[in-house]
Amino acid sequence: MRRLPRHEGPGEAPITGDALGTSRAHESAEKHVSGTATYVDDQVAPASTLHAYVGLSNVAHGRLLSLDLDAVRAAPGVVRVVTREDIPGHADIGPVFPGDPLLVGIGEEVSFHGQVLFAVAATSYAAARRAARLARADIEALPAILDIAEGLAAQVFVRPSHTQQRGDAAQAIAAAPHTLRGEFRIGGQEQMYLEGQVSLAVPQEDGGMLVYSSTQHPTEGQKLVADVLGVPMNRITFDTRRMGGAFGGKETHANQWACLAALLAHHTRRAVKLRLARAEDFIATGKRHHFLSQYRVGFGDSGELQGLDISLAGGCGMSPDLSDAIVDRAMFHVDNAYCLPQAHVVGHRVKTHTVSNTAFRGFGGPQGMLAIEHILDNIARHLGADPLDVRKRNLYRDQLGFDTTHYGQRIEQHILPGLIDRLEKNADYRSRREAISVYNRSSPVMRKGLALTPVKFGISFTVQTLNQAGALVHVYTDGSVQLNHGGTEMGQGLYTKVAQIVASELQIDLARIQCTATRTDKVPNTSPTAASAGSDLNGMAARNAARTIRKRLTTLAAQHYAVAEDDVQFSNNTVSIGDHRLSFTELVQLAYRQRVSLSATGFYRTPKIHYDRDRARGRPFFYYANGAAVSEVLVDTLTGEYRVTRVDICHDVGQSLNPALDLGQIEGGFIQGMGWLTTEELVWDDAGKLMTIGPASYKIPAIGDTPAVFNVELLPDSPNTEATIFHSKAVGEPPLMLAISVYCALRDAAASLADYRMSPPLNAPATPERVLGACRSAREFIA
Repeated sequence: MRRLPRHEGPGEAPITGDALGTSRAHESAEKHVSGTATYVDDQVAPASTLHAYVGLSNVAHGRLLSLDLDAVRAAPGVVRVVTREDIPGHADIGPVFPGDPLLVGIGEEVSFHGQVLFAVAATSYAAARRAARLARADIEALPAILDIAEGLAAQVFVRPSHTQQRGDAAQAIAAAPHTLRGEFRIGGQEQMYLEGQVSLAVPQEDGGMLVYSSTQHPTEGQKLVADVLGVPMNRITFDTRRMGGAFGGKETHANQWACLAALLAHHTRRAVKLRLARAEDFIATGKRHHFLSQYRVGFGDSGELQGLDISLAGGCGMSPDLSDAIVDRAMFHVDNAYCLPQAHVVGHRVKTHTVSNTAFRGFGGPQGMLAIEHILDNIARHLGADPLDVRKRNLYRDQLGFDTTHYGQRIEQHILPGLIDRLEKNADYRSRREAISVYNRSSPVMRKGLALTPVKFGISFTVQTLNQAGALVHVYTDGSVQLNHGGTEMGQGLYTKVAQIVASELQIDLARIQCTATRTDKVPNTSPTAASAGSDLNGMAARNAARTIRKRLTTLAAQHYAVAEDDVQFSNNTVSIGDHRLSFTELVQLAYRQRVSLSATGFYRTPKIHYDRDRARGRPFFYYANGAAVSEVLVDTLTGEYRVTRVDICHDVGQSLNPALDLGQIEGGFIQGMGWLTTEELVWDDAGKLMTIGPASYKIPAIGDTPAVFNVELLPDSPNTEATIFHSKAVGEPPLMLAISVYCALRDAAASLADYRMSPPLNAPATPERVLGACRSAREFIA
């Protein structure tokens, strides 16, 4: 495994603005490992704080006829119970479209097993949980749709379907020398954050509420709490210092618990904390969307794509939530890195009576990309070609007709061909491919597989409005700086990167900058920390704020010492003003005495982006992040068990703001993606009850699953010329899709049993049971 550069520690050289682009420790790293980092559950709450819990439906689909809560109210320690009738304002907390009731009322529809019916506040957490189990709900059971295919056949959707089209795909497929058709199922994924869903609501004067929430979207939580309580947004303040992971699961699905805590606090006039246990967190919160893809593809003798007709059906669960944008993102990324000359892409938002699925790292993109990689593997096996050769022949390239996506965005920087060639050489792909073929011919049971797959991932929210950010920077008279912005910290290092940006702009030590909790009363109307846009948006906003202050200081210094502004230079905590030199602190104190403002807001909105949904054309992404991975696996073909033995990655992060953080995101994202595609299987029973409700039955990768050889390289001398923050690129989501190489390598190993003459069927996740089935299919083919 690649070793990272050593971080500076106590007593070493200070971290100045010149250190931007070098490896620096996460701003909370010591707090994380020492246990002193303050999460929502660690907040010092008022002495009278109550603890809340929820009562859940045990029916997947039905109508709530009655709800007997007498035993709940009489339980020891119970102070208050709330139902639908106790909501003073809006009862629907759908983030974009309606459909997400905060609580189900009498006579209303129950839409999934685990839906919240009521909430209870008690003097202790244990008392609240015990009391919640005492309710008696009478629910008239109704027919339930639990599978995507069933919902698709019934044409039951949470939102209308959408189509993207380029040329005449049907005609191109009919005219192609070769055609294939098939379908492919992709499973969901539990976010499995270390810190579960939790909120603490503290009543304020004038009907206000201070809410500490583990959320990626404080502004949305603020709005929904205000809606539920029937008060203006200015009465509600959200505070989020950090989350113990989120991965999309706290973008919209943190809202319900904040609203319920606030509702109970409103009625009791006491602080209320609501923290879900892991089992209920699994049951009551959304996952990555399941997908069913059905396709027809036409291609030439060398595997070049000529026409693709594909349907992407996302299993959305019971409500729209963010599914419109998530299925759109799958459609945008169904090309991955490949030109689709003629394409017809349809996205369906299928309703099922399961928990409403929601954001997850990649936001639909991984499902679209996995579908096309599955298809290219099938094409390669049909032709008897190396899958890498087929992939390379279909890459976007700087050639008219091969440089534009099926939704009309031109690829302006063709980074992937060179990046793939570099990785292919550095990972010894060709020689290893030959050696694996030799090994497999002489090994009847154990088989190896190898795959190289690329990633092209669009960066920006596909909802244009969200591509904005604000920041607030204060400089105090001792030269210290307080930084606040709309992004939330969930372990990814956003606070660290933005602080480095401000340190660079002011040319001061990083230690001078204090990042404070994300609060809606400091920076209003913020976008969620999602879509890999945290550093892009908030870094730009913070830089603009810091530049405003630096400009004021520059003007003051020039006027005070009668020099041109060009003669004022900031460097290493010092300001040179012609022949004069002041420390940064001395100049700040001069500014204070001269009544120059030392506080500034910054704002940024992403340029160039647009998308006409009616025409399915536009530029939804500011730029693309790119990468590629080579994965090697060893499979026991008699049991389906396997190990990932080696991984080589080359990933383009532009000019890295912090290589250590970027490498950590790449490694972590890859392992999380590997889990999605291998061991993480969500299982519901025939009644719609989720059976995998904890780590005993839901298997995320452990440290022992990390490949023994794990080489990660940041693409050197990245040619990124887009005007991103210091020419860096987003790194949060794209690395997850590098793990598609593991899925393809498993399929490659199974295909070796058929002498690589067929692609065995293998739905995702590729659990050992499914891999065993793929091996059996390959043996049956050769027989």
